[in-house]
Amino acid sequence: MNSAHYFSSPEGPFERRRIEVTLAGQRFTALTAGGIFSPDGIDKGTEILLREAPAPAERGHLLDIGCGWGPIALTQAMLSPQAHVWAVDVNERARTLCAENVAALELNNVTVCAPEEVPSGLRFATIWSNPPIRIGKPALHQLLQLWLPRLEDGGEAHLVVQKNLGADSLLTWLKSMLAAVGEDFAVERATSVKGFRIIRVCRGPLP
Repeated sequence: MNSAHYFSSPEGPFERRRIEVTLAGQRFTALTAGGIFSPDGIDKGTEILLREAPAPAERGHLLDIGCGWGPIALTQAMLSPQAHVWAVDVNERARTLCAENVAALELNNVTVCAPEEVPSGLRFATIWSNPPIRIGKPALHQLLQLWLPRLEDGGEAHLVVQKNLGADSLLTWLKSMLAAVGEDFAVERATSVKGFRIIRVCRGPLP
């Protein structure tokens, strides 16, 4: 599989296409394009995450790691209008499309940006992600080490990962990594649906 869309500016023409999607119960026409993740619609893993994860925090800062054209970030913003959503992606084209979809929905509580543009002291009440497993373990681990320790006290992250792409081994690694951070984190497999695991990370004990 070509995973170039995980890394910066994709090659090829930037030709927008329109797709019909439903997010947070609202039907709208989203803009996508080639050279980004899942340009033809909401991929199965993201669909499961949006259906199975508990509601995001009503206030505070929310994070979508690897926003693509925006299905997770847009959903967070619509469900939690008093919160501020950070939609982060290394792919410039994805960020452009996500920002255009934010504008189309007239959402004023979303910042679309590159990872290095997120203020370093920011902490997150909710993190949702369909993380880029196919970039390989070293890069994936580095990514999750960057963001998950930035949960605020009582904050939760939900990650959706295919079972056959190493969800269970990732769960084991997350427990080890977060234990080494020296903070009070709890990690569990929240649910399993159609070959996907949802991994839950809490800063503090599991409720």
